[in-house]
Amino acid sequence: MKPIPNYTALGRLMLYAGMAVGFGSAAAAAAATPAASPAQRERVLINADWRFQMGDPAGTSDSLRYDVRPEVKISEDGKAADAVPDAAVQAGAAQAPVLKAWILPTGNAFIRDPARRHRRPAQEPRLDVAYLKTGYDDSAWKRVSLPHDWAIAGPFLEQGPYGGVGRLPSWGIGWYRKQLAIPASDRGRSIFLDVEGAMSYSSVWLNGKLVGGWPYGYNSWRVDLTPYVVPGGANTLAIRLDNPPESSRWYPGGGIYRNVWLTKANPVHVGQWGTHVKTAKVSKASAEVSLDVAVDNDSGAAAEVEVATAIYNLDDKGAKTGGVVASIAPARIRLAAGASGTASGSVAIANPRLWGPPPTQRPNRYVAVTTVKRDGAVVDSYETKFGVRELRMDPNQGMFVNGEHIPFKGVNNHHDLGALGAAFNVRAAERQLEILIEMGTNALRMSHNPPAPELLELTDRMGIVVIDEVFDVWERKKTALDTHLIFPDWHEQDLRSMLRRDRNHPSVVIWSIGNEVGEQYSGEAGAAIGRKLHAIVREEDPGRPTMTAMNFARADMPLPTTVDMISVNYQGAGIRTNPGRFPEFRARFPDKVIFSSESASALSSRGEYQFPVTGALTSPVRPDAGGDWATRQVSAYELYAADFGTSADRSWAAQDQYPFVAGEFVWSGWDYLGEPTPFYSSRSSYSGMIDLAGFKKDRFYLYQARWRPELPLAHILPHWTWPGREGKVTPVHVFTSGDEAELFVNGKSQGRKKRTEFEYRLRWDLVTYEPGEVKVVAYKQGKEWTTSTVRTVGSAAKLDLAPDRKQIAADGLDLSFITLRVADKDGNTAPMAKNQVKFSIEGPGEIVATDNGDPTSFVPFPSAERPAFNGLALVIVRGKPGQRGAITVHAESAALQGASTTLQAN
Repeated sequence: MKPIPNYTALGRLMLYAGMAVGFGSAAAAAAATPAASPAQRERVLINADWRFQMGDPAGTSDSLRYDVRPEVKISEDGKAADAVPDAAVQAGAAQAPVLKAWILPTGNAFIRDPARRHRRPAQEPRLDVAYLKTGYDDSAWKRVSLPHDWAIAGPFLEQGPYGGVGRLPSWGIGWYRKQLAIPASDRGRSIFLDVEGAMSYSSVWLNGKLVGGWPYGYNSWRVDLTPYVVPGGANTLAIRLDNPPESSRWYPGGGIYRNVWLTKANPVHVGQWGTHVKTAKVSKASAEVSLDVAVDNDSGAAAEVEVATAIYNLDDKGAKTGGVVASIAPARIRLAAGASGTASGSVAIANPRLWGPPPTQRPNRYVAVTTVKRDGAVVDSYETKFGVRELRMDPNQGMFVNGEHIPFKGVNNHHDLGALGAAFNVRAAERQLEILIEMGTNALRMSHNPPAPELLELTDRMGIVVIDEVFDVWERKKTALDTHLIFPDWHEQDLRSMLRRDRNHPSVVIWSIGNEVGEQYSGEAGAAIGRKLHAIVREEDPGRPTMTAMNFARADMPLPTTVDMISVNYQGAGIRTNPGRFPEFRARFPDKVIFSSESASALSSRGEYQFPVTGALTSPVRPDAGGDWATRQVSAYELYAADFGTSADRSWAAQDQYPFVAGEFVWSGWDYLGEPTPFYSSRSSYSGMIDLAGFKKDRFYLYQARWRPELPLAHILPHWTWPGREGKVTPVHVFTSGDEAELFVNGKSQGRKKRTEFEYRLRWDLVTYEPGEVKVVAYKQGKEWTTSTVRTVGSAAKLDLAPDRKQIAADGLDLSFITLRVADKDGNTAPMAKNQVKFSIEGPGEIVATDNGDPTSFVPFPSAERPAFNGLALVIVRGKPGQRGAITVHAESAALQGASTTLQAN
């Protein structure tokens, strides 16, 4: 295990009195700092060399339960996404002891009222479970590295009602065991296990003793191993997960799917997520920064400590550079044995390098290095990354960052990484963000749960503003065994822990306390819960605004009164919402910012065009009207939507009528596993502008034309290879950042069209197909802006491989995403090709997964063989840890010329 000292949980941001400074800690991938002395903090990544096994030993499951659950007799699937949540079903009394009483105390640090904190039972649970025993032989178990998703390898479940969760077996009980190396020199230190995410109902055991756990699968959490550790001896860690069926509306993944750390510290140390920043008077000339530092004294004696902080610049990669920019004067506090205290101080930063979203601003950051001294000796050092910015939310226009109006050009994203599943990977997440930024995205809503902390490190570094969301349900359920079961006991701990972990990230601008919760329907009772959650946010972060995404609540209902912002899902424009409700909310809440937290929910399959094409601005998907019930594909003309949604065109028309609307978060940025509306017999969604493999749909260019008006763009659809359609009407649409265009088919003009108000595409709906060339000339303000051409493509003749990166790190983590194209003899992509392709590899690398973006495909992701989907497929490659050299990837297909590409692992 390699120690990585002085890292805290990833960054935080605090808004205060309309001003903002964000503080965050170093990510796992940040530059290493000098090694800590034995008395100081170490943070050790312990992802390697775990043993994994599904299921409990025979006869032990009842004794290992967190709590009794309601009985589920019938599994359901295909429930409408906007269905009314149900009241909770009360479970019966436990017939055997449950572990809830021992696990609840894990969250005590996040319960504000000491009288409500949980006391651990004096009697320890007595369980004769083989997997808990130090001497148990787990050598036959599967050897895995974390992050790990036990379900992503499949196989897909072709039968049964499991489309909602992606037809992958994510539910079940899983065990992870690991031998911890705790040297004798660690005697007297505080030792913690930090888990960034495990799905779900985690219980942690060390040397056969129950340490604690955490039920919610998306939160990061800590357990204190100190009382159970044997320094210099054997230390067996066992983690049991119990992921219930019927607990999610999308693919949740299974397993310990984020990083796990061992944190070792002096008994006197900065507490978990222990820094909190407030700022005032932020400008280009100066910024007043104050920092609260929570210090814990785990020792048996009182301690007097001195806390000081030095601030440094960070470069674009997050590494500390240069000398001290500013210092917060030392503060002294006295801590009783076993107590905590807070040291506070402030400083002015002259001419601060402001954090802001590109392209007009730069995401500059700093790092605050806090040292804790006791009796003149440094006992802890704690790093906190941050960015300085002014944030203002204006009800008439929306968000302003550093005085510049920044409309939300946002998307919603679920947490899975496509073929990699829920197992978090920094490069895979970075690639997602890079493609979204290329489209013009500047904002991301975490749907509908706290993200991996490394994802917020990426949004900080890349300059994407974020809605950080905590819950999809409160007390009313959406699925039989979802988190409504734990909400009454855990809502405060779950919310406060997310806020403390994330509140110093400069990218986070809004806290979302819920998504389409059933309490929209329960009047004042539901609003009371909203007020309670809003109050918790205010206690932890008095400046950043709150929201709850509403798909039902109207302006005259109680729930919208409980939060700072009005965020609506499909109520601005949607097939079921006519007219839109922006004016109603504006009239009732003139002082609140209003925006679409979910807009559109348009559906399409990349490269699948169906005829005839609707002449309407939007249409629900129906048999032979945007949807093919035989192939389970949705037409890519980008006019078809979920029943509750609408096309981008209609959504924008609703927004543009009302300049007070602050922008939108589109459903969704990427396709994701599960929720495959309208075909629940498929594996993945149809709503992304980017498919599951990362290939751009036509809708990508529709949004790019709107969100990047400075980019010369004219995108033609459909492709122009239609054997058998000769002489038939084949509509041509153009997505352009110009304001007019002329279309030509084989040199013959089809007419010049100019966009009118509330029109976002140009349509030539009566074009007759003939093989050859379609060309568009786009104009802007009367001048030629750009041109684009599509041509009829010949028969598939060869393969082509193109990696997104040819240089990768030989660390077993870094990835190269290699696009395979099926091409004709001239190198043009064959737009309907579905040839079977086989991948192989040579050198110090391995194929992690493959995909093709087809939402109906049940080929397991680890397979090295799969068909192309409309000319494209993807192979994901990583280097083997510590092995440098050339990695060559080959692709072959019957009757086609093969292809190879070479990467370098450094």
